[in-house]
Amino acid sequence: MKKPFNVIFEDNHLLVVNKSAGILVQGDKTGDKTLTDYCKDYIANKYQKPGAVFLHPVHRLDRPVSGIVVFARTSKALERMSSMFRKREIHKVYWAIVKKKPREEMAKLTHWLVKDNEKNISKAFEKEVPESKKSELSLKRMGKLNDHWLVELRPVTGRPHQLRVQLAAIGCPIRGDVKYGFAKANADLSINLHAFHLVFIHPVKKEKVFLRAALPEEPFWEQFLEFENIKSSDRHLDNTFSG
Repeated sequence: MKKPFNVIFEDNHLLVVNKSAGILVQGDKTGDKTLTDYCKDYIANKYQKPGAVFLHPVHRLDRPVSGIVVFARTSKALERMSSMFRKREIHKVYWAIVKKKPREEMAKLTHWLVKDNEKNISKAFEKEVPESKKSELSLKRMGKLNDHWLVELRPVTGRPHQLRVQLAAIGCPIRGDVKYGFAKANADLSINLHAFHLVFIHPVKKEKVFLRAALPEEPFWEQFLEFENIKSSDRHLDNTFSG
């Protein structure tokens, strides 16, 4: 089994990891071991902590998605980080691989999403409908390699399956995402969506924290590594986030 996570950032208040695709963040009906379980084991072993470890995710990634997940190690950090996510004070950047070329190089996508909890799927509408929630993201077309396109996504809202369903709604489902219309599943059942960058103000130290999660060590992703150096938005993200 591949390693479920790598540590990106750690102090007395937070644990931030790079999650592997295929790992649940929190438990579901499958009963599979979760990222939260693995990270609690890590904390308990590293610090020789007896008894239950306080560790809570402050947001989630879907099971087939890889990238940054933030855990709070104290109740104070959990409360403050949860508040920042709710208030949209956390700046997030994702990378996705799609087969179809997005029509515009840069675009703002706005849809109204309705979640079907029984089927665990969201539907996107062009206009507001009953029980829908407005969903917004910015899209930037990064470049093409081997008949696939790399796109950078910056969600404004945080709806269930938002990036997946909004890309599907413009005819560009994420590679491997058969739930939202891609023709073929990836061999490892992952989808090519990666939570790549995160910028926020530390909940206790009040310093700006700038984090990046390395792309998965997988041949299809690795061919896009050149974009990490050539077109990475680090500087732009850093300059536009004033805290």
